[in-house]
Amino acid sequence: MNTGRWLEPVDRFVAASFADDDSGLNLRRTLHWLLELDPGADEALQIAALAHDIQRAFRDGEPAPRDGFLDPVFLGHHQERGGEIIADFLHREGADAALAERVRTLVSRHEEGGTDEQDLLRDADSVSFFENNCDYFLRVLVPREGAAAVRAKFAWMFERIGSEPARRIARPWYEAALARLSALETER
Repeated sequence: MNTGRWLEPVDRFVAASFADDDSGLNLRRTLHWLLELDPGADEALQIAALAHDIQRAFRDGEPAPRDGFLDPVFLGHHQERGGEIIADFLHREGADAALAERVRTLVSRHEEGGTDEQDLLRDADSVSFFENNCDYFLRVLVPREGAAAVRAKFAWMFERIGSEPARRIARPWYEAALARLSALETER
């Protein structure tokens, strides 16, 4: 795997940006799953995987979600602002403008996909979500947001996966999360 010159500085930037929580680990897992799905992923795609959720560390100016987890205005801001943040970092550090712009474009569509590479990033993000975030959603967000909202988020994260290999990887975690969610609903 050729990681290129910029992956390590981006990793440090992401880690420093998320110093107060463990989101940096989850972002590293998105990079891991990206490379499982495409071992030949280039530097720009690897950087985008590592930094795709960087906006979550810079929540200033973030619109409040009006429609729960899946609010399109919120998701659009999250993608676009994340792309700007990582591109600005790369520019400040002296990266090539073409690399910074490519990373920005990838991050700016990581929730919805669009191109083959954006779809790949979206799929790796979903696999990482199921690997790392279901417990938090079940423990913390079901009581706060409700089981229906969490079920909708889980379904959206799974249904947006476009590649069969990514679906095969994510499916056991998705099904386990749904089973746990059903058990929580039964307890209430």
